[in-house]
Amino acid sequence: MTMSFAGRFAGRSAVITGGASGIGLAVALRIVEE
Repeated sequence: MTMSFAGRFAGRSAVITGGASGIGLAVALRIVEE
């Protein structure tokens, strides 16, 4: 199963708490990639 954020954050800002490590870091990196 793959998940995609493509276009979901286009033109928007996102605040990701816990972005220093763990799941928060993984989510932050994934959003930045897309």
